[in-house]
Amino acid sequence: MELSVTVYTDEDGVWIAECPSIPGCVSQGDTREEALANVREAIALYLEVHAERGMQPSAGLSAKTGVTIAHV
Repeated sequence: MELSVTVYTDEDGVWIAECPSIPGCVSQGDTREEALANVREAIALYLEVHAERGMQPSAGLSAKTGVTIAHV
């Protein structure tokens, strides 16, 4: 399963990256690349914590989940 990440700038020019498949998984950065790196890290940490705790991530995700970037 692959995840889509939406990337956009807010009214202050800050880059926002969010993963709608994981509620609350939003990150930001001064550049598009930084926002993407930060949200990838957030997704990885989400999956890692769920694996460590023996919990099933939402929507059937796993540590092998890929990330597809959709720029809006």
